[in-house]
Amino acid sequence: MKKAQESRKEASHERILEAAARAIRRSGYDGAGVATIMNEAGLTHGGFYAHFDSREAMLAEAADRAGAESLAALERFAASAAPKEAFRTLMKTYLSKAHVARTETGCPVAALGSEMPRQAPEVRRAATRRIKEMIDLVGRHSPDWGQPGCHEHALVTTATMVGALVLARAVDDPKLSDSMLEAVLENLTGA
Repeated sequence: MKKAQESRKEASHERILEAAARAIRRSGYDGAGVATIMNEAGLTHGGFYAHFDSREAMLAEAADRAGAESLAALERFAASAAPKEAFRTLMKTYLSKAHVARTETGCPVAALGSEMPRQAPEVRRAATRRIKEMIDLVGRHSPDWGQPGCHEHALVTTATMVGALVLARAVDDPKLSDSMLEAVLENLTGA
């Protein structure tokens, strides 16, 4: 009986994290209320503290989850390409119209980056860890992997692609949004 209760609690925890990871990307940290997240997870607000000590603890786990989901998706796309095409595939996936439209399930760095300085230390720590992993992912798939300056190139590439996604989402002009994505993709991949 105890194992079944633990299993249900773990399943509920996962549903809360899934809902919270979507909510923070969709509405920002301040817009992700506990009541809304619990409702989206199909649970009552009162059950929240059975899973988390605080809202900040949930936000930290949600930031970690959102980052992990985004990184896993990018890794899958890169792995699906031939090794010499992995970097270009990674960039094309990240800098796509589809990614611009998928704020709720897309890159949390682009969705939440400007809010990070105002977050609790545990939220910032979780996001920072995932950002470092993103830089490493870009570096590992970069054509200059293992060369001097590769890490610096990965830093610039990551900052550029995140910035391009933020701007492409920010403007209300679809042509400008598409032009930004295309220009950055061409600049980063040389094609």
